[in-house]
Amino acid sequence: CGPTASGKTALSIELAKKIDGEIISCDSMQIYKDMNIGTAKPTKEEMEGIKHYLLDYVLPTKRYSVADYKKDAENAIKEVLKKGKIPIIVGGTGLYVDSLIYGIEYPEIKFDEEYRKKLEKEAEEGLENLYNKAKEIDEQAMQKISINDRKRIIRVLEIYHATGKNKTEQEKESRKKEVKYDYKIFGINIERPILYERINKRVDIMIDQGLIEEVKKLIKKYPEFPTAMQAIGYKEIVEYLNNELSLEEAIEKIKQETRRYAKRQITWFKRIENLKWLDGLEKTQNNINIILEVMN
Repeated sequence: CGPTASGKTALSIELAKKIDGEIISCDSMQIYKDMNIGTAKPTKEEMEGIKHYLLDYVLPTKRYSVADYKKDAENAIKEVLKKGKIPIIVGGTGLYVDSLIYGIEYPEIKFDEEYRKKLEKEAEEGLENLYNKAKEIDEQAMQKISINDRKRIIRVLEIYHATGKNKTEQEKESRKKEVKYDYKIFGINIERPILYERINKRVDIMIDQGLIEEVKKLIKKYPEFPTAMQAIGYKEIVEYLNNELSLEEAIEKIKQETRRYAKRQITWFKRIENLKWLDGLEKTQNNINIILEVMN
């Protein structure tokens, strides 16, 4: 795991070749079909023949929860192990990582569609009010959530509305003592200025590769996007297409939001006690040697 643009994909593919592994995505946006450029989904060429699981997995119209991910990822792990290969879980979605390494069992929560619509309507008028409401309910959870993260702000409010318990309480209750596998956890880190430079460059490349066209096609193909269009890089292009931002403003906003997201990812992964940090600027082979040492 590690922040966006830290080199997780390249390192994981080289590692998979060395240890006869297959890769299970741990990215909450790369699971969606037809969302390729803006999620930096690895291409067939980049995969170099290594099988990947949970990429292009669900339609952008579908709501996909952490509980869904945990179930699907554990099924993929079983499948890889059955082949006698090593599962390598790769991605930067902290909640997905935690669900596996801490064995969190998420209860099936029945959400109130009318309440969700009410929150969505309120969100359109501005997120600050919703953010403050969520903070009153669950200050601890909101420390990890950006004031612009509409999806997660709404989720905190929905959980409380549906269960009478806040998200933090729910997670404490659902952490199991037993974890199914002996996870070896590695995080890639890079000096902040270099990481931010990489992020800015990556956004420019996405625009050159056709991110605007990708968003136009998605809007045309799918009638609604409950979660998918809230992704960084997509919601800003939608704002540009709706004439709410100029293209320059949209690109700058994507860069800024991605840098903020990377910062939150680093904070999240620093909380994982038994995580071994790797230097993203180190030679790939040296990082693979560190991983192999820990595995043995």
